[in-house]
Amino acid sequence: MAEIRTVALAHIRDRRMLQARSAGKSAFYMAGGKIDPGETPEEALHREIREELDAGVVEGTLSTLGVFEAEAFGHPAGTRLHMTCFLADLTDEPTATSEIAELGYFTVDEYAAMPETAPGSRLVFERLQALGLVD
Repeated sequence: MAEIRTVALAHIRDRRMLQARSAGKSAFYMAGGKIDPGETPEEALHREIREELDAGVVEGTLSTLGVFEAEAFGHPAGTRLHMTCFLADLTDEPTATSEIAELGYFTVDEYAAMPETAPGSRLVFERLQALGLVD
């Protein structure tokens, strides 16, 4: 079974979590991406946040939310997602870069109401709601 190892950012504002929609895609998912060979999850997160959101992570705010495993959205059936998810504050207002068509902040219900949702994002929304961090 194929596995994709990724990192993701759970960035929260006003009890909503940031989600990004890639150019040419219909679903929103968490900002982040694949871990390159030789990278730590933390290094990959810093790189991906610069690439996707044109922002950095505020020093001292990065904490691990957990590892989430689910079906990999947008990949062949049977492909598994292994996603290390972090909480952090951003140095700048997130801005959609050339990779990203749109950014949005969502509550659990708002995200669930979307026509397509990523299983990994749904798991993180559930954890954040259980922790009382998002609505």
